[in-house]
Amino acid sequence: MTTVKTAGAPTPPFDTFVFDLDGTLLDTLPDLVVLTNEALAREGYPPRTREEIHSYVGNGVKALMYQAVPEGTGPEAAERAMESWKALYPTYANDLTKPYPHVRELVADLRERGCKLGVLSNKFDEGVRQIMDQCLPGLFDVMHGEGPDIPRKPDPTGLLRTIRELGSTPERTVYVGDSPGDVRTARNAGTYAVAATWGYHDEGDFAAEGAEPDLMARSLLDLLALAPAPRASAAGGTAPSSAE
Repeated sequence: MTTVKTAGAPTPPFDTFVFDLDGTLLDTLPDLVVLTNEALAREGYPPRTREEIHSYVGNGVKALMYQAVPEGTGPEAAERAMESWKALYPTYANDLTKPYPHVRELVADLRERGCKLGVLSNKFDEGVRQIMDQCLPGLFDVMHGEGPDIPRKPDPTGLLRTIRELGSTPERTVYVGDSPGDVRTARNAGTYAVAATWGYHDEGDFAAEGAEPDLMARSLLDLLALAPAPRASAAGGTAPSSAE
């Protein structure tokens, strides 16, 4: 765990944790590869490799499909490909998507410490709710994806709304994501910024894009150091940590 000091940044402990989704809580890439290539095939386009699709994720389905269609494809055709992807998503099993290690342990521990938990993703809003209900049901208090009232990150609107709905403030909040755009979102909203190194971006990507986090985390359990201490048990001791 490596900490990067940022002048004027909020400091621990924090009682509110908001997470990006793809590449942070869930490894969705295997299903994104299958789904994207199915949408491309339905529009008569050739498939893309895993590596290509990997490079397209992180900025929402529109950015994904506009890059996945062949070079020179017009905006109307790219839009149709995106709509094909969105139409397929509710019917697709997403059976290759899995939570990253320690997600459930972390959630249990943060709740034991009295923390509020949210999700903010660039995935379209209905997709966020569908995959969270499938993979991590009932674990997060507020969940949002991109929609008419929530512009794509790094616009801070969605993060600030999520924080308000959690009954918190930016100064009490950590935002965790695996991309430089997530760090910029945290900065724009005035929260503590954590970069997740287990996701879809290398550590070097953050510095290369001028998005230095407050914390470069190598495990979800690194976040426990930012939370309040465990609450005392009824017997007067300290509640055991699931990370121990």
